[in-house]
Amino acid sequence: MFAHDTDSSATHRTAVVYPLQPSSIHQVVPLARFAERRAARRLWIGQSLTVESHQVFAALAGMGLRLPCATGVALAPLRHPYHAAVEARSVATLTGEPFVAGIGLGAPEFQRMVMREPYPSPRTAALEFATTMRALLSGQPVEHQGRYHDVHAKLQPFHAPPVEIGLGVLRPRMARTAGGVADVAITWMTPPDYVRDTLAPELAAGAAEAGTATPRIATVVHVALTRPGRDIEHVAFRGAGTHLGAAHYTDMLRKAGLAVDAADPKAGARALLQSGVFVTGTAQEIAEALQHYRHCGVDEVVLNPAGVMLTEGVHSAIADLEEIFDAEGAVTHG
Repeated sequence: MFAHDTDSSATHRTAVVYPLQPSSIHQVVPLARFAERRAARRLWIGQSLTVESHQVFAALAGMGLRLPCATGVALAPLRHPYHAAVEARSVATLTGEPFVAGIGLGAPEFQRMVMREPYPSPRTAALEFATTMRALLSGQPVEHQGRYHDVHAKLQPFHAPPVEIGLGVLRPRMARTAGGVADVAITWMTPPDYVRDTLAPELAAGAAEAGTATPRIATVVHVALTRPGRDIEHVAFRGAGTHLGAAHYTDMLRKAGLAVDAADPKAGARALLQSGVFVTGTAQEIAEALQHYRHCGVDEVVLNPAGVMLTEGVHSAIADLEEIFDAEGAVTHG
């Protein structure tokens, strides 16, 4: 039986992601304070190669910002499952809150940078990593000799808030794998109908095969209000351009019906806007669009203000989030 989000009041509450790689903790603090003040469901951070993500969470906790946190995602090629379990449990302990340890494999290009060769079988790599990490966090002695990692150890026992295992999921085969081993399927830039029609059935099938509960879905969604003088195409390109230049993201988007090509991320940004995958409009219109994600099975909507943060700064990004949170409250309770 896997661990699950035990905060019943958190159901459908919106989360936020700090979408950049910080070089100082002070860059993250404004968004963390926003998350604390607005009772966001969680503060997410992706893999940072400047100030490392788990250390960001520890620093925030040391400043008194003890928030529910998550990695979305930490990259498996950079760590052993034992180290990943220690990192995750450390963050849960320091924050005093449950932690979602989101793990991803990264692009093959990144794997080549830090490994002898890319994972020949990404599904096997994800399955081994998540299964081993879960067993360690449960306190079990682990005897595992796998294709990618060997573990003959157990974690030092002590009490800590629960850690949930998340897996990054973009395409159906990884969704099937995540269904059998993860608590949370973490998707990024995935159209809501694609989540409902393609990923969710595979998650359910994987869970049925493993005899466990279906993972809940957390989806990171690009958002930006339309404002006078704001070039929304430029905002979308700055916010999503890196992922739109990556083959695994554009492959997912093509499977979802979008005409995108990794060789032309500017056209890809326009396609995201036209399809509504990059969510823009008034705060009310954005809140209504986010409800569609929930109707399509997304449990945790994670707002990503990267485009505005990169073009106008963190305070403009937080101003957008303030309005969206207000509008979400009106939509939810109206």
